Formats: sequence, C-alpha cells, structure tokens
Amino acid sequence: MLSLLGLLIGLGALVHLTMRGVELLIAAPLCALLVAFTSGFAPFPQLAETGSPSFTAAYMQGFVGFVQTWFFMFLLGSLFGKIMEASGAADSVAAWIVDKLGAKHAVVAVVAACAVLTYGGVSLFVVAFSVYPMALSLFRVADVPRRFIPAALALGSVTFTMTSAGSPEIQNWIPTKFLGTTPYAGWQVSIVVAVFMAVAGHLWLSWMVRRALAAGEHFIVREDDPQLEARALPPAWRSALPLIAVLAVSFLWHDSLKESALIVALGAGVASGLLLNVGFLKGRIGAATAAGALGALIAIANTAAVVGFGGVAKLTGGFQAAVDFMTHLPGSPLIGAAVAVSVIAGLTGSASGGQSIALPLLAPLYLAQGVNPEALHRVVSISSGALDSLPHNGYVVTTIRSICRESYSAAYPGVAAMTVIMPAIGAVLAVVLFSL
Repeated sequence: MLSLLGLLIGLGALVHLTMRGVELLIAAPLCALLVAFTSGFAPFPQLAETGSPSFTAAYMQGFVGFVQTWFFMFLLGSLFGKIMEASGAADSVAAWIVDKLGAKHAVVAVVAACAVLTYGGVSLFVVAFSVYPMALSLFRVADVPRRFIPAALALGSVTFTMTSAGSPEIQNWIPTKFLGTTPYAGWQVSIVVAVFMAVAGHLWLSWMVRRALAAGEHFIVREDDPQLEARALPPAWRSALPLIAVLAVSFLWHDSLKESALIVALGAGVASGLLLNVGFLKGRIGAATAAGALGALIAIANTAAVVGFGGVAKLTGGFQAAVDFMTHLPGSPLIGAAVAVSVIAGLTGSASGGQSIALPLLAPLYLAQGVNPEALHRVVSISSGALDSLPHNGYVVTTIRSICRESYSAAYPGVAAMTVIMPAIGAVLAVVLFSL
C-alpha cells in the first residue's frame, strides 16, 4: 500500500513540478527518490541486497538506456532543423505554403508536414526538431499565437500517424512481437480512426486558434527567434528536397535497418540541406551546428530524466500491483486492454513503455480467450497514445520546453486536447468498430 501511495504521490509531484517550470534534471530524480524510498529501495547498489533494486542503479539504467537508443536521432534531428533554419530553407517553404494555401491554413500545413515525416519513418521524437523552424515561420507570417505550435506538432506526430496501420513508429510495431500480427493489423478500422482523429483534431485546434485571435492574441516575436532578414532565400522546390530526402531514405532503408534507418534518413537530410543550400549558409554553418548540438543535448537529457523516473517506478511493488489490477479488469477484453495499456503508459510516461509492460501479460491471456489478435493490436496501439501524454511525457517536455520554449500553462492545454483526449476518443471508436 505504501509503495502504491508513494508511486502516485511521486507521479503527481513530477507532473506538478514540471508544470511549475522546475528543471526535469532536478525534478525527475527527486520524485524518483521518493518513489524508491516508499518502496524500500536501497539508495546505492552497494547497500542493496543481492538481487534487490537500488535507486541510483534503477534510475540510471532508464536514463542511460534512453540516451544510448536515441542520441544520434536527437543530434541529427536537431542539426537538420538548424540547417533548415539557418539556410533560409524553412522560411522559403513556409512562404510558399502560405502563398499557395493562404495564411489561414498555417495550422494544417504544420500538421501535414509532421504527418508526412512521422508516417514516412522519422522518429516522432525528432520530427519536431525538423518541422519547428517551418512552423515558426508559418505562424509568424499567418500571425497565429505561437503557443499553439506544440499542439500542431503533436497532432501531426503522436496521434493518427503514430498508431495507424502501416506506421513505422515503434508504437505500431511492438504488438507484432507479442500477437504475431503485422504492422497493418486492423487496417480497415485504423483508417476510420485515423481520419477521425486527423479531421476532428484539426477542427478543434483551429477553433482554439480562432478563439485566441478573437481575444486579441497574436504571434509575438522573441529576441532569440530566428530573424527574418532581407536576404535571398533558396527556391521553395530546392528547400523542400531535404525534407523529401528524409522521407525517401526512411522508406528505402526501414525494412533492412529498422530503427537505425532513422540515423541514415536524418543524416541524408543534413547532408542534402548542406549541399543544396551551401551558398545560403556562408558564415552560418558553425553557429547552426553548435546550436543544434547544444539543443540536442538539452532535449535528450530532459527526456531521459523522465525515462529514469519510469525505470524506478516499474520496479516497485505498487506498480506491479497496478499492472496486475489493470490486466484483470472484467468485461470486454478490448476494453480491458485499452484501459490497462493507457493507464500503464500514463504511469511510465511512455506509450512504448506501457505496451512493453502490459503486452507480455495481456497477450497470452486474451489470445487464449479467442480475442482477435488484429483487433487487440490496433486497440492496444491507439490506446497507448492517450494517457502517455501527461505533462511528464518525454515528447511533451521536449516539444514544449526545449524546442518551442513555451510555458506549460500556455501550451499544454492545446497539447492535452490533441494528444490525450483525441487518442482516448479514437480508442473508444476502435473498440466500438471492432465490436460490431
């Protein structure tokens, strides 16, 4: 009981401190220490009994494991965004889109750009790095309040593309290991749910933007924003080629290299951005690469800090009790699976983490009951993308704080609407459709 109480208090404290602006590198270890203390963990491995967990070992295993897996993706994604920004390619593409679609379509343009990259194989962790410069330019030209940029990035990255049939994101691939399905499992229902989330999410976000504009909000330029200079910009077609290179390479190499294809794809984006726009980068390459490297380090450290919290939490007795309860809920197996995966993802702040913990327990249980594995795959995938996006989620922290440099009070309501409520409704819709 004390372990579960400590877990809930620690999670609540982490959410509160994150929203209050406390640095995650401080807040996450402190909250994880509280969780470890209430579960009887030794502070250090030297003081732990053989086979028993310790706070520092559990926390750093999660922290270091995340950095080991994602460092090159973060680094190359950040460099790609900075090169697009420094060369003027982002401004060029943004100006072309606004000219063709009109300023009122700035939001849908950002969502579409994220959707193309995410579904094309670029990790959702780094899509925001690549698209943010363009989003900033679009919102600046369209005079849309910048606090909605994180919500637009999230709608295109971590909702209908992340968990749809055929998506190369790991949230769509993890169930294949446990259910014997393919990434295209339940594709008919997946199409319906994806279209619903995309359309309804866009309408909702556009409504929020219109309300803000009616209340007198506008895009506010900051001193540290990339400044629009009276200089020649590369042609829009050439500026778009690095984005196309990322998409094309990720498609070509994903089957053979799996997650490592992201490194090749982003590397191709960086290389093509440099080669195609070298004339527009004179005197800017050094500053752009330095800023990109520093931004990547800050972003991955913040995200890994939260993953470290999850590394401690998943070893506690309270967490195991919560998992046992959620995986044995009465009623429809699809409803039980959706609730269990969503709650566990919320506790760990990770959609993939929630799946990885729940599926080894859920899969044998529900498959033995004759549950359709394709339906279970799709419901698990979609539901994992709901409560995972609470304020302590690594993607949310990185996007709001590190990339967009917004406050939680300003940006998180829009992000929560797109990444918590919309996927939850999508999961309900999927259960209903599979039950017909």
